[in-house]
Amino acid sequence: MRIPEQRYRCPLGQLQGEARMDPEAIKREGWRDQRILVVSDADDRLDFVEREFIRRIGERLYGTKEGRHG
Repeated sequence: MRIPEQRYRCPLGQLQGEARMDPEAIKREGWRDQRILVVSDADDRLDFVEREFIRRIGERLYGTKEGRHG
C-alpha cells in the first residue's frame, strides 16, 4: 500500500492565490485598520515641509543611512 506524500502548504501561499492588492490599497487599509502609516519622503503628494517632517521622524526613530553624504 502506497501512501501519498503530503506537501506542506505555507500559510503565506494563500496570499498568492488571492487577487493581488495594489500597494496603495494595502497602505490605506493598514492606516484605516491599524493606524500604521507607510509613506516615502519622496512622495510627490507631499509638499517640501511634509517631506522634511517625514524624513526627520524616520531619522529620529531609525537613524540615518550609513555613508550618506549631502
